[in-house]
Amino acid sequence: MAKRTPLYDTHRSLGARLVEFGGWEMPVQYRGILAEHHSVRTQAGLFDLSHMGEIEISGPRALEVCQELLVTDVARVQLSQAQYSVLCNEQGGCIDDVVVYRTAEECYLLCVNAANIDKDWQWIDEHNRQRATIRNLSDEYALVALQGPRAAEIVQPLVTCELSRLRRYWSTAGEVAGHRALIARTGYTGEDGFELFVAASEAKAVWQACEEAGRQCGLVPVGLGARDTLRLEAGLLLYGNDLDAETSPLEAGLRRLVQFGKDHFLGREALLQQQALGLKKQLIGLRMETGGIPRHGYRLWQGEETAGVVTSGTQSPTLEVGIALGYVPPALATPSTELTVEIRTRRVPARVVALPFYRREKE
Repeated sequence: MAKRTPLYDTHRSLGARLVEFGGWEMPVQYRGILAEHHSVRTQAGLFDLSHMGEIEISGPRALEVCQELLVTDVARVQLSQAQYSVLCNEQGGCIDDVVVYRTAEECYLLCVNAANIDKDWQWIDEHNRQRATIRNLSDEYALVALQGPRAAEIVQPLVTCELSRLRRYWSTAGEVAGHRALIARTGYTGEDGFELFVAASEAKAVWQACEEAGRQCGLVPVGLGARDTLRLEAGLLLYGNDLDAETSPLEAGLRRLVQFGKDHFLGREALLQQQALGLKKQLIGLRMETGGIPRHGYRLWQGEETAGVVTSGTQSPTLEVGIALGYVPPALATPSTELTVEIRTRRVPARVVALPFYRREKE
């Protein structure tokens, strides 16, 4: 039986269509994916992300453990700062992509993908050579996200901190509607917004407070359907589609994360070798030229030669054109390269483009 978040009854009362996702029964949409997507781009949207996992690494050797497990230089993460990173296996494949929050001097909270919680926990536990304290807090936390250009306007009256001082990829401990929370200016939509980590028992109260505060600002609940189209427009990867244990961060376009200059980390030697020998595949962004909607698993062609595969695809609600992520040999990854996408029995023209597909205007 699929797991349920503390907001399950709330979703049912809102008329959500619920589906199984990563072992969880989650809302895929409320009023419709298109309407929810546009609301986040123009106003604001409210998400239940309580299925995501939280693993805490703490103690005097916590930093050393993080440095051994993650490809990024965690030593650069200042108190209250967050960092996007990747857990790699010894072969350089991605076990998971995570966000690391430094919540205290010797404490790091890893937000991990829902379907990977048990796998990540086991991996971290097995490789905890420095004997840091590791706790799986996934059942204790709920995560509510509020994203969109009006997010700060909605959240500010509910919190005890001054949001104008909270920079992107930073967090602060405080209160939301009177409930203790970790308030983070992070998100997965390409918009400004906040992720609110609260006790699972207080998720409903925080959700309701956000709903009421945002009612006059066009805030709507948003399901996983629009979350997927939003993240794809922003060029953000989905583990299981665009990332997996057979794909390295170098191949996935995440070279900027990998810090070869720091001491040993799991996967370092394999990634160095891969970099020296050259990549066999590379992530691309793809934009359809004449219509058609690319989907996960569709084959890519150049002329009569198979070129690769689509890993994520959709009709972009904002750009009104088919867009996709996929993998091809590096020789075909240059922007403007012409490919075709095999959609059922047709090969439809597409062109490689730089990521992201959508970038919000700076204020």
